Amino acid sequence: MTATPQRTTTAGTAAPATRARRAAQRRQLTACGVLMTPFFALLVTVFLIPVGTALYLSFFSDDQPGLGFGPERQVFVGLRSYTAVLTDPTFLAGLGTVALYCLIYIPLMVAGALALALLLDSGVVRLRAWAQLGLFLPHAVPGIIAALIWLYLYTPGISPVIDLFAKADLHIDFLGLHTVLPSIVNIALWSNLGYNMVVFYAALQAVPREVIEAAVVDGAGPVRTALQVKTPLIRASLVMVAMFTLIWALQLFTEPMLLSQSSPMVNSRFSPSMYIYDAAFTRNNYGLAAAASVVLLACTIALSYGVTRFTGRADAKEAR
Repeated sequence: MTATPQRTTTAGTAAPATRARRAAQRRQLTACGVLMTPFFALLVTVFLIPVGTALYLSFFSDDQPGLGFGPERQVFVGLRSYTAVLTDPTFLAGLGTVALYCLIYIPLMVAGALALALLLDSGVVRLRAWAQLGLFLPHAVPGIIAALIWLYLYTPGISPVIDLFAKADLHIDFLGLHTVLPSIVNIALWSNLGYNMVVFYAALQAVPREVIEAAVVDGAGPVRTALQVKTPLIRASLVMVAMFTLIWALQLFTEPMLLSQSSPMVNSRFSPSMYIYDAAFTRNNYGLAAAASVVLLACTIALSYGVTRFTGRADAKEAR
């Protein structure tokens, strides 16, 4: 006789609890939607719409009938612009140049920034705050200003560096055939090394001190502690910096564009980004420029995906 009222009471208390839980979930979803709205708005505005516009333009070309005297009109050309881009030896040469640039620049950037961060974290460097400021300061210089500074230092006749080498009977042409790419790498390193060093240093500050103390107690020296204890613990930061550096390197434009004013070794299609600029604003072929932009975007996405998959598999193997 008393079992039925108890079941009724339990069911009566469970229903309000379920409704309260659902209301809390709705509030959480609403809060997430409000917080994510600015991100998606920016994503659509600065990424999806430009990509969609480039895709649209890549399938069209401007045509002037009547031997070039008629009114200009857009005509659908299908994949003709993509075929022209992928068979253009200057575009393929630009891809090769950027690939070589990445092979030189990315390892130097990651290794150099990591080495500086490890030195700062080890306490060997005195006046640590001033050292960080001095290393980060070049990143505060706009890229075009940094390129102009180094262009002055690379130009024979006005460069104090070249004059100093000449006094030591060393004649170096920083803008020559085999030295122009390392010169561009040097500009990029000078501008971005300090920024990535700060990223690594911040990650090292989060490493538990007891882990480092345990390694020292076990007999690990400073170099072994840095390479085998600290570095694996900031692997996520290493992957992030490597991937962002790769993305920025594929968009190489400012440095070679300025150096092209003083060196015949850097032409108007030195890199894919310069090829796109030349096609759009020199040859007024927006369909070709859009197709080249889409190809460059596809290469960037594919390489970024490859980096994340490779590191993800490596992390999975370590977790096993």
